[in-house]
Amino acid sequence: MTPTPVVPAAWPRRVPHALPAPAVGLWDNLDVSARRYPGKTAVAFLGQRLSYRELRHQCERLAGFLRSAGVRPGDRVVLDLQNCPQLVVAHFAILRADAVVVPVNPMNRAEELKHYLADPEVRVAITSADLAAELARASNALPPVQRLAHLVVADLAEGVDLQAAGPDALPPAWRDWLATPAEPASLDGGRIHRWSEALACDAPLPPPAAGPDDLAILPYTSGTTGLPKGCIHTHASIMHNAVAGALWSGGSAANVALAVIPMFHITGMVSVMHGTIHLGGTLVVMPRWDRDYAGRMISRHRVTHWTSIPTMMIDLMASPHYGSYDLSSLVYLGGGGTAMPQAVAQRIYEQFGLRYCEGYGLTETAAPSHTNPPEAARQQCLGLAFVGVDARIVDPVTLQELPVGESGEIVVHGPQVFGGYWKQPEATAAAFATIDGKRFFRSGDLGRRDADGYFYMTDRLKRMINASGYKVWPAEVESLMFRHPAVQEACIIASRDSYRGESVKAIVVLRSSHRDTTGQELLDWCRENMAVYKTPRSIEFVDAMPKSGSGKVMWRKLQEAEAGRWVSGTGAAVSPAAP
Repeated sequence: MTPTPVVPAAWPRRVPHALPAPAVGLWDNLDVSARRYPGKTAVAFLGQRLSYRELRHQCERLAGFLRSAGVRPGDRVVLDLQNCPQLVVAHFAILRADAVVVPVNPMNRAEELKHYLADPEVRVAITSADLAAELARASNALPPVQRLAHLVVADLAEGVDLQAAGPDALPPAWRDWLATPAEPASLDGGRIHRWSEALACDAPLPPPAAGPDDLAILPYTSGTTGLPKGCIHTHASIMHNAVAGALWSGGSAANVALAVIPMFHITGMVSVMHGTIHLGGTLVVMPRWDRDYAGRMISRHRVTHWTSIPTMMIDLMASPHYGSYDLSSLVYLGGGGTAMPQAVAQRIYEQFGLRYCEGYGLTETAAPSHTNPPEAARQQCLGLAFVGVDARIVDPVTLQELPVGESGEIVVHGPQVFGGYWKQPEATAAAFATIDGKRFFRSGDLGRRDADGYFYMTDRLKRMINASGYKVWPAEVESLMFRHPAVQEACIIASRDSYRGESVKAIVVLRSSHRDTTGQELLDWCRENMAVYKTPRSIEFVDAMPKSGSGKVMWRKLQEAEAGRWVSGTGAAVSPAAP
């Protein structure tokens, strides 16, 4: 018998418990906002402003180019960009072409990027000048049939006043980055196109045809084993959380959102970019984090909504210039990735009268499956099950629902849950369970629910490391490290970090032929071959790994030993020294 859903007493009265599903694709959100607010600023970026009228125009021009380059409905297109107006244009242009966005972390290196090109069978990619060479190297390393046919390259510095003074003055590190000539890129068997060339295309564009049930976004997420897996998200699954998130945070066309969390990531993409465009609000875009630039942008643009990770708030509040910023325009602060320290949360409340609304979600759930109501937010808490969500705590083995207060696996059923893993039927089957006739996604996270309906994280079933909100999957890092000729065995565990929450640590057994390899040499190689957030911060060399009777590395034992070092106060002694 299906339990009757219990509506938590803390549920905001202004928010419905479920939403009707819009019968349109995601492009419709931008199209409607451009017709309603043609002259309104859609994107503000480093002193530049892009109106909704111009945003739609650029999207349609780029969509026409994609069609002329052979992109057909349902084709996947890689989008490898840092936060910038070109990312917003390219994202919606791909959707306008009835194609599928494959968002890629711009910190990934060529060795990692090969999988994001080959697995979704991508033939066209869009990137920036500073990343083009890395993406081209990835393509060139693949068999000819898997290589890119077209690569569109944007110059993020175009139109930006690098010497701007006053509130729009760029951080020195950004000026250096934007002014540095990019490494030339060469695409074997394909063509490289400048962004301006693509936008000059006037090829005819058929009316948009993608509907709610069509594939829209294919973001990749790793798991406990193997390479990253593509999460199948339709227009409907992304649309639900974009609309529901805007409603939950009290959004309107007057929203001004600080877009600093990466928009290639599911939270920045859905909760910030799609939610704001749906409302007709303004995105104040930052390509990278800089606490003082963030403070100036909030003050200058009168930012109302800021979705972030706690480390950003902590960093901003630690700035010596913090007192000079006018943050009084903020009406909503939220985010997740790691818990907000209670003392910081209390300071935010005392200064702004705002509760930092922590939330919880995965790439598989299009960001929030749980979040705190602004009117009754609790700290160190995942929040209530989100709009339209049936979330339960079950026994991980029997899948029986557990009583209030008991810890078990968090499972989620709702309109934002993904359809499965791309070309991975076995992994898809393992990720879902049928309970009371409903298909629930198994999060792999352990939590509990209290009598008021609030959920709390207690532990993880998965081997995931949370470094400043970035999820690092040990199996992927291990797989990359095994490519180094000196590494015989590698096991990745979490190391405690007072700022990042957790950092990546590698336990390594060296091959007998490479005993002279130092930890620093291995760290340098890792930085060259994987995204910086995945790169181990420390390496410990051992003669042998603890193994089970079946020969599997006992990673839990290594993780527990690491935790014991920190409890005893000896954890900081681990360093990237030679064995």
